[in-house]
Formats: sequence, structure tokens, C-alpha cells
Amino acid sequence: MLPRSLWRNDPDAVRANLAARRTEAPLDRLLEADAAWRRVRSELDELKAERNAGSKAIGQLFREGRREEAEAAKVRMAELGEQIKALEARDRELDAEVARLELTLPNMLHETVPDGPDESANREERRWGEPPAFAFEPKAHWDLGPALGILDFERAAKVAGARFAVLRGAGAALERALVRFMLDLHVEHHGYTEILPPYLVNAASLTGTGQLPKFADDLFHVEGHDLYLVPTAEVPVTNLHRDEVLPADALPVRYCAFTPCFRAEAGSYGKDVRGLIRQHQFHKVELVQLVEPERSWDALEELTGHAEAVLQALGLPYRVVTLCSGDVGFSAAKTYDLEVWLPGQGRYREISSCSCFTDFQARRANLRYRGESGKPRHLHTLNGSGLAVGRTLVALLENYQQPDGSVVIPEALRPHMGGREVIQPEG
Repeated sequence: MLPRSLWRNDPDAVRANLAARRTEAPLDRLLEADAAWRRVRSELDELKAERNAGSKAIGQLFREGRREEAEAAKVRMAELGEQIKALEARDRELDAEVARLELTLPNMLHETVPDGPDESANREERRWGEPPAFAFEPKAHWDLGPALGILDFERAAKVAGARFAVLRGAGAALERALVRFMLDLHVEHHGYTEILPPYLVNAASLTGTGQLPKFADDLFHVEGHDLYLVPTAEVPVTNLHRDEVLPADALPVRYCAFTPCFRAEAGSYGKDVRGLIRQHQFHKVELVQLVEPERSWDALEELTGHAEAVLQALGLPYRVVTLCSGDVGFSAAKTYDLEVWLPGQGRYREISSCSCFTDFQARRANLRYRGESGKPRHLHTLNGSGLAVGRTLVALLENYQQPDGSVVIPEALRPHMGGREVIQPEG
């Protein structure tokens, strides 16, 4: 969340940020509730001070034999007690309202974020690799996978419904190989510590990273429990150190984690209804960093490079774009999207988002470290997909397809596929 000093002292900057993001939040109501809360707090302090002074005075009056004055003072103290009780109830009510409303304010955008309403205004930064040239009409993965016998949407729908898939045989092996390859790369070459976190998280964790309360409709909630299926490993991994103060020599913290991810996709009706691009359940390898504020922007470039390294090792052409103000996520200050080339669709599609959240998540989750001054400071958090596994499988199928319907396995993955070089069609 934002520092209270920011929206209290410079609400116009927050309004400008909301305008740039093309979004709304109840800032005026927050300011009103906060002003009322501070008035109540001030009145409470005054009444409590009067009660304390009066209580001392009563004893003195009794000692001096001024019983009538003492009894009158006791009546006044009883009245004060009732007033204080009512104000304390109002204080709790307003305190809760301020806490609820401030969670609706998005992070402040970094100055380098381009202005724009939606993805059409995203700024391309660079490209890597050349899209393959085919002597035939390339197929989309939703045709390639079933023809190879490795992807089954119909049986998945029978078992679970729409937006699910079954991988079988070489398809399941390829997904598993991708997970192992990504984790090995990030652990052995990029210095991350592998984490296997819970796949269920509580509301406090989702609030800490910003999914709650704003994105409640996109989450799968376990009825009767304070538990939700993870929408991304970002949630449990970032919250590992919630309410802790880390020593400076423990930084930077670099974690990577493979988890299934579960998303209701409540706002995506009619989008990507075919294939593996937008599923209720998918696999992802996530990168998370906790760093000192002074190095968070360098860390964003580093983390983005770690995600790019996966695509480069697999020989998949991609581009890097900076998300514009209207496309940046709620908690992020700046985001790079990696978009991989999909021949079957003839366009680049997102395969990773790499974001710096400054101290926004750290304030919500109370993530701090002790710097040279000895005073605890909020950390800066970052994360990125390294990569979305299902989308990487899609990119492999479409970019490495052959005229006979087979798919070549990139050399980097062959050690994880028992040396297998090609996936051949059934029959």
C-alpha cells in the first residue's frame, strides 16, 4: 500500500496516478474517513487526559474532606467514561474503514512508464531471434497437440469443464522437462534458492501481495476455510518473510518456485477460449526477489534478463515491452512483458511479466530489513514468470513444428527428455 503520508499530504499526486492508470479508487472517501478518525483520536486523547486528571483530583478532594465536590467529580468521571466508550467504538470503526479504503489505492507508477490507456500503447524495447519461416501453413497448438496425441481438451472438459487440458505421453513429459530445465537454470546459473511452497494460502497472504481485496473474483476460495488456491507462486513466496525484519547481510533474497496456478479468469469471458493460453489451471516457475530500495530498478533489469535467458536457451523468438500506465498491474510500479512469437497465431503473446513493486507489497505484508542505521526499513519486492510453463510448451509446439506434423525438441531440453529429439504424430 502507499505510505499514509503520501495520500494525506499530496492527494493530488495520487489523483494524477489514478488518472494515468485509467482507474478509480475512493480517495475522497478515504481522506474524509481519515480526517474524521484523526478528529476522534484527538478528542479521545483530550477526554482521557481529563479523566486521568479528574481521577487524581477526586482522591485529593476526599483527603481534604471536600466530599460533596468529590462526589460531583465522580459523576463527571462516569459521564466521561461513557463518552470515551462511545468514541472508542467510533475510533475502531473509522480505523477499520481507513485500513480498508487505503488497500484500494494502486501503487504509484515509475516515471519511465509510458502513458496510454491499454496494451496498444505499450512500448517495445527490443527483440531477440527471428520468427521461423515455414514452407507450409503453420498450425496452432490446439491443432498440433491433439494430432500428436499429447493434448486432449475434450476429456479435460468431461472431467473438469472448460478451460482445462490433459497432457499425455510426450506432452506430459515435455511439460515436466520444461519445469526441470527452468528450475535448474535459475538455481544453478542465476543464484536463486528453490522453494516448494503451499498451494493454498490465507487471505492475509493475498492481501500482502495485492490480490485481495481488489481481485477476489479471480480467486478460487475454499468454502468454509480461510484458504484460497494460489493464483501464482508470487503469493506464498513473497509472504514467506511477512512480519519479519531481515538482516541486511541476508539481502538480496532470490527465490524461485514451481507451482500450479489457479485463476477463475472472471473478467476474460470470450478471450482465448481455444488452447492453453488462458486456463483455470496452469503451471508456472516464478522468480521473486526482496532487495534494498536503492537497487530495486537494477534488480528489475536483472530479473527480466533471467526470464529472457530461458527463451534464449530454448531458441524462441520474443520481444520485450514496457507496459503503459493503463496496462500496469495494480501492485506494480513498472512492468516488462516478455512476448513470445507464436506462428500459429501470427503474433507475439505474453509469456512472462517482470515487475518491480517498490515498497507497495512490503508495506502490506510488513516486509522489512535492518539497514546500516539500525532502523527497520521496508524492502522492495520484485517478481516475474520464469516462465509460464504451458505457454512455453505452446511456443515450442508452434515454433518447432515440421511439415509432417512432428515437433522437434530443442537441444536444451533433450537431456530432460531422455535424449528424445522429436515428437512424432500418432499412427
